[in-house]
Amino acid sequence: MTQEELDSMMAQGVPSKLGSEIVDSASETKEEIKAEFVDPNTFKPEANKKWPPPPPTEEHKVVHQLDDVTRDSEVKMTEVFDQIDAIGTAVTKIEKDSKKIKDYLKTQEEMLIMLVESFPKIKAFGASLEQTKEIQKTIDTIKNHAIDCNDACMQAMDIMQYQDIHRQKIERVINVMRALSQYMNSLFEGRGDDSKRVASATYIAGDNHDEVATDNDIEALIASFGQK
Repeated sequence: MTQEELDSMMAQGVPSKLGSEIVDSASETKEEIKAEFVDPNTFKPEANKKWPPPPPTEEHKVVHQLDDVTRDSEVKMTEVFDQIDAIGTAVTKIEKDSKKIKDYLKTQEEMLIMLVESFPKIKAFGASLEQTKEIQKTIDTIKNHAIDCNDACMQAMDIMQYQDIHRQKIERVINVMRALSQYMNSLFEGRGDDSKRVASATYIAGDNHDEVATDNDIEALIASFGQK
């Protein structure tokens, strides 16, 4: 029910009790909708709620996944560096070639100046001279763009260094996880071989299960301890 419909009912003399019930119902609906949209930043899991971890299969092993991340990151980073280096090499070649072209145009300009001075009535020499000067400006622009590309390549290499730092951080996390795993294994390590341990009943009296151990099973288990 919209606010306009509610106002219309109140204006037509709907009993106040009914109006109060409608308002309360609308408030409850609003609270229910609000409860459905939980802010993930403030969400806290309940202590008594089960959060089962994923099974320890190959695709869920955390250290394996982190090892894959560090290995793939290093490979891809090397490939990116190779591409950036190729771009830098091409840019350097453009700079050298532009210098050769500029030297040639400079020679052509000097020759055209002599021709214009010697034959001032021939307009073709003057037009060629102006065209040569414009091409020289274009060559300077190309050279400046090449220098900018070279600078951008150097900056990209510096930025990619952060990828190596991230890889080192992940490797440190892996080392801490492995150290904790070895510590826990050592902490819960037994004195004897696990294969020589006495088998225990899967279910005993007090367990909520249909296949609980009977008194005879328990006596047999105690007797096995004496045999050991």
